[in-house]
Amino acid sequence: MKRLSHLMNNLEILERLNSLFPTAGLTLDTSKPEPLILVSPLCLAAVASAIRDDSSLAFDSLMCLSGVEAADSYQAVYHLYSRRHGHKCALRCAAPKDHPVIPTVSHFWRTADWHEREASDMFGIVFEGHPDPRRILCPDDWEGYPLRKDYKPQETWHDISLISNLPIQERPQGGGV
Repeated sequence: MKRLSHLMNNLEILERLNSLFPTAGLTLDTSKPEPLILVSPLCLAAVASAIRDDSSLAFDSLMCLSGVEAADSYQAVYHLYSRRHGHKCALRCAAPKDHPVIPTVSHFWRTADWHEREASDMFGIVFEGHPDPRRILCPDDWEGYPLRKDYKPQETWHDISLISNLPIQERPQGGGV
């Protein structure tokens, strides 16, 4: 696919988004190895629509969506790519731990369907408006969210012991398996 313009950096992408949403409070977090554009749950749907449909941005590919647990929030991190322009960016949307609700973006990028279900299953993030919010990795009647820091594994599930009494074998020193 032929590239239509120059490669935008994260600051230029943020400036374009801020010109479209001047009151959204979008900021760039450069404290991590990869800069992240911070988006509130209230603005996520509008920003997702614009970042996909605006011709200067054209982020047509959601490469990855990851769930994250921070001290006071559960977050969804969206890694986006524009095939038209070749630029990349990452958005982070955080919801408070006592109400981890983030709007779905599955109607903007189809791949978000499974990614959101995985983040929901592992962290308990509710993706509001998702077309199929069933668990995807754990059974429907599984208790808890395995990637949360406070997760306590079940001892049994349907009378099946989930705790091993076998000793943990140590790996041999100096290579080998």
